[in-house]
Amino acid sequence: MRRAIAALMLIAPIAGAQAIGSIERLDPAFDALVPRDAKIEKLAEGFAWTEGPVWRKSGGYLLFSDIPNNTINKWKDGQGISVFLRPAGYNGATPSGRELGTNGLTFDANDKLVVADHGNRQIARINDSIFTRATLADRYDGKRLNSPNDLVFHPNGDIYFTDPPYGLEGINDSKVKELSFNGVFRLKPSGELTLLTKDLTFPNGIGISPDGKTLYVAVSDRTKPVYMAYDIQPDGTIARGRVFFDPAALVAQGRIGSADGMKVDARGNLFATGPGGVLVFNSAGKHLGTIMTGERTANVAFGDDGSTLYMTADHKLLRIRTTTKGIGF
Repeated sequence: MRRAIAALMLIAPIAGAQAIGSIERLDPAFDALVPRDAKIEKLAEGFAWTEGPVWRKSGGYLLFSDIPNNTINKWKDGQGISVFLRPAGYNGATPSGRELGTNGLTFDANDKLVVADHGNRQIARINDSIFTRATLADRYDGKRLNSPNDLVFHPNGDIYFTDPPYGLEGINDSKVKELSFNGVFRLKPSGELTLLTKDLTFPNGIGISPDGKTLYVAVSDRTKPVYMAYDIQPDGTIARGRVFFDPAALVAQGRIGSADGMKVDARGNLFATGPGGVLVFNSAGKHLGTIMTGERTANVAFGDDGSTLYMTADHKLLRIRTTTKGIGF
């Protein structure tokens, strides 16, 4: 999600991982996902705007984007923070916006890093052994994408991604915006790109249920944020769009943050950033509880053995232990 560039502070690892925030428990089912003694821990701070966390199982470390600083950072237990890739996104002389870095990050079946490249307005695969970049998609119907924001792999290998204009100067009014809409797309391994919907104002975070049958999309519209769900059809398209959860009541309470990034656990529960921190829903859209970070929380990722939830929250990196695991662990 787009925000003004903050002044870069000293990036600081947190000795002993300080506890912050609080936990809101709304349903007994929440206790089976986040234990009663769980604490939100602050691991590092001093970034401009953190996003797109992903755990690399083969290396035992977390990667996450610092979009305004055009950097992918690495965090590893016992070692702290280091720069994994800079520039992470745009490296030319005439940028089309201020958010030049990557946003969402994920890994493909071959452990290659695949990124929503804000600055270069594309979905790209990075070979981090030699740090080369291959464009997977940067145009639809001959027109440049806006600024791909978040992405997720379907079990069949297709990439589903959102394409709001947050990376462009002027957002929807940008002079370099070529598409008249902000879409949700599906990219097949063959390179075929399909527009799934252009009816959402600001599609942002995206997730897929463990059985591959439901697509979730967060809409980060400041006037009406909402979480949507769609049926994924056998041909990969989507149908029966419906409101999964409307956070209007939480916004009215003055809770900080908007509908943004998300991850689905192995049981089908949705951990979605939003007003207050990280909202936890069951597969029916019931709000079970909230991990109250006290920050504008952008995205989440399961890591370690799958039962740690890492959270990118404004200029901080946080984590909390869970009793559920992410998909793929």
